[in-house]
Amino acid sequence: MSAPHTDVEHVEAANTAFYEALERGDFEEVASLWLTPGDLGVDESYHDPADTGVVSCVHPGWPVLTGRGEVLRSYALIMANTDYIQFFLTDTHVSVTGDTALVTCTENILSGGPAPEAGEELGPLVGQLVVATNVFRRTPSGWKLWSHHASPVLAEEEDAEDDDTPA
Repeated sequence: MSAPHTDVEHVEAANTAFYEALERGDFEEVASLWLTPGDLGVDESYHDPADTGVVSCVHPGWPVLTGRGEVLRSYALIMANTDYIQFFLTDTHVSVTGDTALVTCTENILSGGPAPEAGEELGPLVGQLVVATNVFRRTPSGWKLWSHHASPVLAEEEDAEDDDTPA
């Protein structure tokens, strides 16, 4: 087993690789970063990797998706319908225990859709604030995503001075 600080660095690198692959729209790279039944020692000849519920994902406003097939389909849909996306991660915290790692972060997302009119390069840019939890599992080929759960931040706290409501 590697030293704890090295584990944290490797998990941080895997987490960064995930978001960078999403920004590039690199579906193959995104898929390679998710656990497979083979990563867990499950004989894939007896289990369909698309239906094995070894991974889960919750996108903001979506129901829980389980199994590689559902999870990867969701990323294919997101990438197909997003012309531009960039993640600025803040408040990132990594915790590693044995072969499992937990990453929490705030995804400051800037995205743009298709151009509304011909000749324009990109539709209007939209910002979104999302908190995420990414669970990774150590495999022989490195740290792989086991679960991603993201929830929108609906409102930021206001300063008490700005609050006119009686206590």
